[in-house]
Amino acid sequence: MGCSGCSTGRGCDTVSSTPAGCKNNGSCGTGGCNKLNVFDWLANMELPGGQAPFDIVEVRFKNSRKEFFRNVNNLPLIAGEAVAVEASPGHDMGTVSLTGELVRLQMKKKSMDPAATDIRKLYRKARQNDIDKWKEAQQLENNTMYKARTIAVRLGLNMKISDVEYQGDKTKAIFYYTAEERVDFRELIKILAEEFRVRIEMRQIGARQEASRLGGIGSCGRELCCSTWLTDFRSVTIGAARYQQLSLNPLKLAGQCGKLKCCLNYELDSYLDALKDFPETDTKLETEKGIPFHQKTDIFRRIIFYSFRDEPDVFIPVPVQRVKEIIAMNKEGKKPATLLIHKDPVFEKKEPDFENVVGQDSLTRFDKKKGPRNNNKKRRKPQGPRPEGENKPAGAGNQQGRRQEVRPQNPDNKNKAPDNRPPNNRPQNNRQQGKLNNNPRNNRNRPPRGTLPGAGAGDKKE
Repeated sequence: MGCSGCSTGRGCDTVSSTPAGCKNNGSCGTGGCNKLNVFDWLANMELPGGQAPFDIVEVRFKNSRKEFFRNVNNLPLIAGEAVAVEASPGHDMGTVSLTGELVRLQMKKKSMDPAATDIRKLYRKARQNDIDKWKEAQQLENNTMYKARTIAVRLGLNMKISDVEYQGDKTKAIFYYTAEERVDFRELIKILAEEFRVRIEMRQIGARQEASRLGGIGSCGRELCCSTWLTDFRSVTIGAARYQQLSLNPLKLAGQCGKLKCCLNYELDSYLDALKDFPETDTKLETEKGIPFHQKTDIFRRIIFYSFRDEPDVFIPVPVQRVKEIIAMNKEGKKPATLLIHKDPVFEKKEPDFENVVGQDSLTRFDKKKGPRNNNKKRRKPQGPRPEGENKPAGAGNQQGRRQEVRPQNPDNKNKAPDNRPPNNRPQNNRQQGKLNNNPRNNRNRPPRGTLPGAGAGDKKE
């Protein structure tokens, strides 16, 4: 993800040669300029007459580290500009993330006093030599982290160095690490200072802060909430999963940090409000059939499933109102015959309430269906002209193969011409055709070979 001011796609951590922001006035929709960005909805509003602009700006450094600096020189700043700020020692480089009156609200949210004297100063807008030196410092971070991890393993320290951040003037390096117990890293600091020739600062962070700095993609397919918008990390307990009827599977409930997912707290209040009207699941219901036990609860459908000891596989859905009625009857010493008022099927199959007007056509409806191939059936060869006087098989001149009927002559009708058409002796298939041709009885009227058509049997060919 990136914006027009960041051609590298890494956001404004790697700035271009020109120290100018993307000039979005806080309305960037891509989210690529910085992590934990805040939409400045006051950017296009003018201040009342006579009121001076707020002199504190919010500056972001590598990943999600943000600090507030006082603009002592009243420089006109916009979101995304690279600036040089006061550090201890020397100066640091960062990008402006928020300006104007919205910074006052952010400081109030973090319980900071704008009139405090310990707020550091913003020196100037970044120059070209400042940016070049900043780029050189960023290129040293990965190699420094790998070497520091090797040294920590060699010293046998139970710690994990997750990130390294160089100061903009290359005089200081901050090492972020996670550890489950107290670590004595005094010897490590001496070795790192001799190795890299910079001032070393060690900062311990939690597992959630580590995931926030490094970022990543969650199981939902989106960027991690802690690296995009979540600023406070509240404690998440396993009770949040129980209230939401979730499976207590650690692999599904844990995030990339190894802790319970922060999103388990998002809908917890809605579930707690819905469960206020539900009876306790450990309350015993007494019926004439026996005492059922609780199986599961469907909060949205307001149904509680029970089963009897002799039929543990049969889930009986009981509405919440019916459960309350049974509890009231048990308090009066009465026992209902069954859990339900009338016996209904445990699971009803709902039929679709729409009519299929268009119809579901097959995807192969336009494909040509090939029938079974008959290799034994041979194609009939066309026959040449037959000599005159030869008995032509019935239907030979009829290409459509229609059957010819022999009409008998009517002696009473003298004016009607007699029907001299031969009978229909056409064979029905090729096998019968071969029998007719090979049978000598069927060749009586055929003239002998060597005679002309129409000639008598005694006439010979000249």
